[in-house]
Amino acid sequence: MLLIILNSIFCVSFLAFAWVNLNDSDSWLWVPIYMAASILCGFAGFGLYYPLVYLFFIAFYLIYALVLFFGKDGVRDWITKYHTPSITESMKATKPYIEKTREFFGLLIISAALALNYFVSGGI
Repeated sequence: MLLIILNSIFCVSFLAFAWVNLNDSDSWLWVPIYMAASILCGFAGFGLYYPLVYLFFIAFYLIYALVLFFGKDGVRDWITKYHTPSITESMKATKPYIEKTREFFGLLIISAALALNYFVSGGI
């Protein structure tokens, strides 16, 4: 029952995240990222698990998270160069590191949700 509730929350949340990304310049990337996670969590809420698909998307999301971490004005720069100022002051990304850092943590959240479903499904 807990997994049904958790997957329902993930499904709706990721759907909402996809919705708010529709007006971004990089919506072509982020809407499918969030929609794939939303759909997979929705299926898991109904007891339909796809371990190989989870592994594929987790790998893609974590590789992209590494790109955002080490890229110019990425998470590493946010930590070392900018000394971790708040990334939640406003919804508008006024500094170059804000959007990349937020996207990085979003990818980690998605990966964690899919990893949870992967392990619940019994893996491969």
